[in-house]
Amino acid sequence: MEQGLMMQFKDLGAILALALAAVGSVLGTGIAGMSAIGAWKKNYSQNKPASFMLVAFTAAPLTQTVYGMIVMNKMLEIITTKGLFLWSVGAFAGLAIGLSAFFQGKCAAVACDAMGETGKGFANYIVVLGMAETVALFVMAFCMTLLGKF
Repeated sequence: MEQGLMMQFKDLGAILALALAAVGSVLGTGIAGMSAIGAWKKNYSQNKPASFMLVAFTAAPLTQTVYGMIVMNKMLEIITTKGLFLWSVGAFAGLAIGLSAFFQGKCAAVACDAMGETGKGFANYIVVLGMAETVALFVMAFCMTLLGKF
């Protein structure tokens, strides 16, 4: 009975890696998207051209979902072949990747506001978003190294 109950949760760690990363992505894109819409509204009300480049800022946090999926797939491989559950790896990797997406979205929101107001600074803003992205890339890379040791 107990073995069967635990088997129901064998994929929990892998699912957490994807789900928490995706939650961060949706929060980040939502925050950035609201700011982009506000910037466009301000541009339209002032009869100024609205920059389509704000879409790039809004979409930036989406990639963290892909990183979570990559970690999840590697974890599923280990779960299937080795029978290890790896809950903590999935939970903490997913959380770190998701927080990266969330804060990248907050940075993107400010970038949308600044770009909408001035029409300048796109490259600088992308560099800042890239720094937030790098945290998720590091987490994914380090997890893949860790998972490769199983």
